Amino acid sequence: MTAVLTSHISSDNPRVLVVDGSKVARRMIEQVLKAELPNATLTSCETGAEAKAAMETGIVDLVTTALHLPDMDGLELARHVREHSPQAYIPIIVVSGSVNERLESRGLSDDVTDYFDKSLGFNALATFIRGYVSEQERASGAVLYVEDSRVVALATRRMLEKYGLSVTHVTSVEDAFALLDTAKAQGLGAGADIILTDVYLKGGLTGKELLETVRGQYGYSRGQLPILVMTADDNPRNQTALIRAGANDLVNKPVEEKILITKLMFQLRVSKHARELRNAH
Repeated sequence: MTAVLTSHISSDNPRVLVVDGSKVARRMIEQVLKAELPNATLTSCETGAEAKAAMETGIVDLVTTALHLPDMDGLELARHVREHSPQAYIPIIVVSGSVNERLESRGLSDDVTDYFDKSLGFNALATFIRGYVSEQERASGAVLYVEDSRVVALATRRMLEKYGLSVTHVTSVEDAFALLDTAKAQGLGAGADIILTDVYLKGGLTGKELLETVRGQYGYSRGQLPILVMTADDNPRNQTALIRAGANDLVNKPVEEKILITKLMFQLRVSKHARELRNAH
């Protein structure tokens, strides 16, 4: 995978954008990030325009933004990041005092990875950020795994189960759709917490078509049903097309265990948090 596709923030020197119209709020958030990410490069932006310009100067690993910026809505900035970033899914965390208001009015979009209510205090924010940067040894969750090579699938399945994940393996996109249909008919939602898929499969459909159908026909958002795509294609244009089609992130083949597990853990945590918030409302 090319360098522009690093999306989690476990790198040695992550770059973080802190976007907030309040200088005091920016300083508070920066103090939290410096404590949790001592090697991070922090870029402070007062406006959405400044943040957009900062995005043009290099890779960004995490964005925190207020909902109300001097020149635009924070969700407009989130949409810009999604549409113009050539890299994989960047975590975008809204840090705002009006999160609950937006939640109740269904005013937060899928462009936002997660959100934090300022009223909880900045000590709580430290705990919140820690969840994104701390490695986990064990996890829980159901993985729907689409891979047509049984040898590769066996090795990968053992790897995932070692961390406590349950894995249902199918060899084609068509079989994956059949499982999704069965789960939906039984009132089990998607029946999985995350999908892990190859791009090129022996069936009639590709991983890209799986993405388009899950996001379109099935209507599962990135937050509801994360999808990781494994690919040996290092062409940035092709990789970006997969992200645009609905992939949360990409994993380079041959798969490195630490990278795959880190990305799976991250997406499972975000998805679980999103489900808990939906159930609470």
